[in-house]
Amino acid sequence: MGQRGAGAAFMPSKYVFPGGAVDQGDAVGPRMPGLSATCRRRLALAPLADSPDADAIARAGLRELDEETGLTALSGADLRFVFRAITPPGRGRRFDARFFLLAATEARGDLNGFSGASGELGRLHWIGLGEARRLDLPFVTEIVLSEVAAILQGQDQPGVPFFDNSGPGPAFRRLD
Repeated sequence: MGQRGAGAAFMPSKYVFPGGAVDQGDAVGPRMPGLSATCRRRLALAPLADSPDADAIARAGLRELDEETGLTALSGADLRFVFRAITPPGRGRRFDARFFLLAATEARGDLNGFSGASGELGRLHWIGLGEARRLDLPFVTEIVLSEVAAILQGQDQPGVPFFDNSGPGPAFRRLD
């Protein structure tokens, strides 16, 4: 995790996962071998009018991981889609965010010093789930951590949790 800058327009000083928007270049490239058929299907559910495809979303996640941490995923590394949230209307910035889980053993780079990081996130470090929950986190990140903890404990994931604020009122459902 890393800390956003105090002057950031969106979630200043909050601890977050690396991530960001899908860029035009993310839409081009081969099929992502690390996405299971289940993840592909779930990523395609509840699309918005301008939703990118599953491969573009996964490429964006890996690109952002590289940019913000200097870490790259092994070719064909298993990416697991674990959470989706659309920010509520009326906010200065709105996002349709998807969260992935990647085993640290499938990452390459400066795993301790993050020397290849762009500097967009400060205080980059590996952190245990319990300790992470004591940081200044956005609410959605707290929920994602709970989901990841359940997965790591071997609990079944009955669909991907989805906080959907795209309509007239907030909705919570699971994408399966």
